[in-house]
Amino acid sequence: MELGKLIKEGESNTLEFKENFDKETIETAAAFANAKGGTILIGISDTGEIKGSSPGKESLKEWANQISQSTKPSLIPEIGAEKVNGRTIVCIRIAEFPIKPVSVKGRCFRRVGNSNRAMSPQGIAQIHLDSTGMNWDALPARDTSISDIDAEKVERYIRAANASGRRRIGKGEKPLKVLEKLELIKNGKPTWAAVLLFGKKPQSLLSQTRIHCGRFRGKTTVIDDRMIEGSVIEQVDDAMDFIRKNINVEFVMTGELTREEVWDYPLDALREAIVNAACHRDYSSPSNVEIRIYDDELVTWSPGGLPSGITLEDLYKPHRSVLRNKKIAGVFYDIGWIEQWGSGIDKMLKACVNAGLPEPVFEEYQGFRVIFRKDIYTEEYLRGLGLNERQIKAVMHVKEKRRITNKEYQQLCNVRKRQATDDLKELEGKGIFERVGKTGKGTYYVLKGRQRGKTGIKGAPKGRGAD
Repeated sequence: MELGKLIKEGESNTLEFKENFDKETIETAAAFANAKGGTILIGISDTGEIKGSSPGKESLKEWANQISQSTKPSLIPEIGAEKVNGRTIVCIRIAEFPIKPVSVKGRCFRRVGNSNRAMSPQGIAQIHLDSTGMNWDALPARDTSISDIDAEKVERYIRAANASGRRRIGKGEKPLKVLEKLELIKNGKPTWAAVLLFGKKPQSLLSQTRIHCGRFRGKTTVIDDRMIEGSVIEQVDDAMDFIRKNINVEFVMTGELTREEVWDYPLDALREAIVNAACHRDYSSPSNVEIRIYDDELVTWSPGGLPSGITLEDLYKPHRSVLRNKKIAGVFYDIGWIEQWGSGIDKMLKACVNAGLPEPVFEEYQGFRVIFRKDIYTEEYLRGLGLNERQIKAVMHVKEKRRITNKEYQQLCNVRKRQATDDLKELEGKGIFERVGKTGKGTYYVLKGRQRGKTGIKGAPKGRGAD
């Protein structure tokens, strides 16, 4: 790409601007080598202003030597100078290194967006396994034996795999022989995947392999709490049971003989998030998967960031599937829990949009988390739209009560009818409220596009439901 166009795109996970060559330049070179490679432009400010640089040929050689001598394994950068708007810009191109990680004086860095971050010991181990084509879950599990495997759990897998049609396993095949064919048992010793999928007591060997679920009122008050143990297959099912117990469901009359269940969030999307967490989490990290259910949102969090070579931007477009735990993913595929490699994110996005909800938010936050929201109408978002405190209060009221009349607005905000009418008209004009009815006492306002279930019966089939 022409250098001028590249500068206009701004810094990214593959492009860095530096006014001068310094030690951070070397760290960026290592971070690029640990990812997909990248380009460092010397003579450009952080904001993209072309300052120019004027090193001689000897300086360029010295910069190349500093990068090579400061990195292990040694990087060999491609360095050249080009003119942009009459000013000299030094271009340092770094290729992805095949065997990772590359370190700088003993420290390893990875590229996240337009910045470099030091890698944790777990991250260093994982990126090395990935680059060598190995996976942690395929390694022999220490201090284990065949006796730690539950044959009944394997038989349930065999039945599920045959039922899905993904893998045909003969009726006479013994459970342990099946695991050997899948390379889940090697040389008579279970792999970590075998222990996590089919172990009798996986947590006795890895205590952090739990799912911690909590239902909160507000942000801090815990009103339901459960630590889920067992195999990762059992944990997914048990976590979904906890979620169904702690979110609302409406039984919507569709005109057919049956009623449609409409949950706060699409269950398919939630299940996909939990399956992804179990599949892609870093099991070497001393943390459990977490599911936090709040009044307005549901958050899943798993230890370990995105797999090496995948960025947050990649999630929103067709991307290759990079599996941190290939053996676990293979079993999930066999039983029909993974439809197609790399399709889980798209499935979550479409399920939420089809349900009339905001798209889930994906974040690298001391690990990886997915945030499902009932709607986008948070107080922060509404203030950003320029709403006053009365209007924000009214929106919060409608989120809870589902509707508001002009009279109710007057009482809620202690204003006269004219003020209430003006405020409601503005909310309608901004596309937040939708008026139902034309004039008179029967007129009321609802959140636009969120009238689903208005003929339904609100409740929950299990446990608490609405809190």
